[in-house]
Amino acid sequence: MTTVQISAKMVAELRARTGAGMMDCKKALEEAGGDMEQAIDVLRKKGVAKADKRAGRAASEGQIVAQVSADGRVGVLVEVNSETDFVGRNDEFKALARSMAGQVSQDAAVDGVVTVGADGAYLGSVWSQGGGTVGDVVKAASAKTGENVVLRRIARFTSSGAVGSYLHHNGKVGVLVELQGVSGAAAATVAKSIAEHVAAGVPTVAVAVDKDGVPADLVARERAIFEEQARASGKPANIVEKMVSGRIDKYFAEVTLLNQPWVRDDAKTIRQVLADAGSGATIARFARFQMGEE
Repeated sequence: MTTVQISAKMVAELRARTGAGMMDCKKALEEAGGDMEQAIDVLRKKGVAKADKRAGRAASEGQIVAQVSADGRVGVLVEVNSETDFVGRNDEFKALARSMAGQVSQDAAVDGVVTVGADGAYLGSVWSQGGGTVGDVVKAASAKTGENVVLRRIARFTSSGAVGSYLHHNGKVGVLVELQGVSGAAAATVAKSIAEHVAAGVPTVAVAVDKDGVPADLVARERAIFEEQARASGKPANIVEKMVSGRIDKYFAEVTLLNQPWVRDDAKTIRQVLADAGSGATIARFARFQMGEE
């Protein structure tokens, strides 16, 4: 059996993602055979780490652009990456990102979030601002800057209701929120407030609008961790099941947008903020881009 060498770099990465101690991280990596994701679960099952701190996993720089049309019906997000912050803050690079946002805004074929990356199909789309393709524009930017420029991902929401956007002051986080069932200035204001909340990621970054939207694999992963923690308590099986059910309910409350306490007033939930938009208002979908994150 081959023994995996656990490097100091691997231990440091696991520590940064979980906040656990160096020795705990080293032992978890050894137990997981060097697999980072499994090591995180090992630490969480032991109660050493509460969650995976995904922020900052990638060192990508660049620009995120969020914009909404004047009538509040079309919103776009784009993330364009560079290798260094020096290039990412350059005025020409910022202009490139804004041009990409304009391209996506005019492209009715885009609906929802699209991952592009180095070889995504969207690179073959016709560039609406002067011929060629989107890929040609990205390649030209790479040649000019001398860095690997990547159109990481894009999003476009078209709504009969209202779309709100928010871009964090550091330009590293952008959000789109689409409301249905309401329209007009009041709805647009509420959509923007909810987008601001999603950008803040408090108390945690929302995974879905409501319970039904939480991916089954995430629920299964959390359940397995909670079951391991509950069994370690030595309680009877029926008590363990109640403990796990309670933890799962709490998990849903934490990661579903409608149930989160509003970042500006934690006495109100986002469900209550949404009600301010008018009777019948619903959150159809949202998208959150954080620089370099998957």
